[in-house]
Amino acid sequence: MSYQNTDLLNDRLSRLLQQANDLSSTDMRDKMVEQIYQKSKQITADIVTYKGNKVDRHSEKLDAIFTSKIWGFPIMLTMLSILFYLTIAGANIPSSLLAQFFGWVEGYLTQFFTVLGTPDWVHGLLILGLYRGTTWVISVMLPPMAIFFPAFALLENYGYLPRVAFNMDRLFKRVGAHGKQSLTMAMGFGCNAAAVMSTRIIESPRERMLAILTNNFVPCNGRWGTLIVLSSLFMAAGFSGGMKSLVSTGVIVGIVMFGIIVTFAVSWLLSKTALKGVPTHYTLELPPYRKPKFFDTVIRASLNRSLSVLIRAVKVAAPAGILTWVLANIDVGNQSLLLYIVNFLDPFGQSLGLDGYILMAFIIGLPANEIVLPILLMGYLSTGALIEVDEIKDLKQIFIEHGWTWLTALNMMLFSLLHFPCGTTLVNVYKETKNKKWTFLAFLIPTSIAILVTFVIAQTARLLGWV
Repeated sequence: MSYQNTDLLNDRLSRLLQQANDLSSTDMRDKMVEQIYQKSKQITADIVTYKGNKVDRHSEKLDAIFTSKIWGFPIMLTMLSILFYLTIAGANIPSSLLAQFFGWVEGYLTQFFTVLGTPDWVHGLLILGLYRGTTWVISVMLPPMAIFFPAFALLENYGYLPRVAFNMDRLFKRVGAHGKQSLTMAMGFGCNAAAVMSTRIIESPRERMLAILTNNFVPCNGRWGTLIVLSSLFMAAGFSGGMKSLVSTGVIVGIVMFGIIVTFAVSWLLSKTALKGVPTHYTLELPPYRKPKFFDTVIRASLNRSLSVLIRAVKVAAPAGILTWVLANIDVGNQSLLLYIVNFLDPFGQSLGLDGYILMAFIIGLPANEIVLPILLMGYLSTGALIEVDEIKDLKQIFIEHGWTWLTALNMMLFSLLHFPCGTTLVNVYKETKNKKWTFLAFLIPTSIAILVTFVIAQTARLLGWV
């Protein structure tokens, strides 16, 4: 080989190395994957022939839109907004009807207990505690779940959710996490406990731990009822009809987007501190779009997801309702045990824009997020029972009588979004990590963020004279 050819080769190698240095590892890999895909596509087009018109360009055309860097995220946000709008608009009336129905049944149960001559404490324990606690969980939770889960399942069945994961992959890699975390985050919209188990699809232990510690920042089914009720009663109070549903949808979408932003922020912070490391890569093969089996999907989602979650909630709500009634009706000195707890928590709650009753409800509601709102309502009434509530809209008057403002509603929604995981999720975290330290951090991190966010908002609003 001549010196001239050697110099030429060295020059070309130097330029290639310079180009490689200019590109990040992510860019290099993306370009390699893209070239491999284009080459395989070209080879397939050269050697494979189809009879008739069997080449379906439908998926490619849709992917060009759904996974576009320009349109992918706006479409994703629009889909999410439509899903929430359908849930909110469709859930309000059934929730009120269920509340009225259970109130009607309660009247006959009360008459039955009166005829039997049972003591007041038996009626209070079984009807005002057990019955009302469980029926309010059903009234608040069942209608939203019956709409959200089937609609979400239809998107999954159609093949859109893998496109969401494809879009989110870019963002997760930028914060040091794994693209598959987007899939576990999506599952968290249904159940955070199940989402923690789904992190097994992430091979890297470091990135799997990131997904486990941040999954709680997307609202699970147990928190949808609280978010929907409070956004409808307070955030959209000045509107009616379809406009009210639109405003409520906008508020909930904003809350969800804030949770996703917190997910990215915490993932980035942990990836730079306790969970340092370089994000690994994965290639996601997008499945073809499929025509959903509408009735099969709706029925399966309604039975398998909605009813199973509701049964779990009722199992937890029953003893929690009894406990709340007992605490509210056992007096020590001149006040009930419940008031001792509330008065102890109230100063701290007020600093967060909340109150002692709200913090008490979150503490008792640790086993399941679904029971927080019913416990709060039972605590607000002197007997710990929902005596004055006939419809969902009647809840607002109870809240206002206990000093609620828009700030209280907003901060409770944010605290509900960000606070510690439910008991089942924490158990699953321990099962997956086999480590008490990480399980405690799964409790501490979201709780600390919830306290910090609500404290800053409350103090800022008061400083500016907004409340």
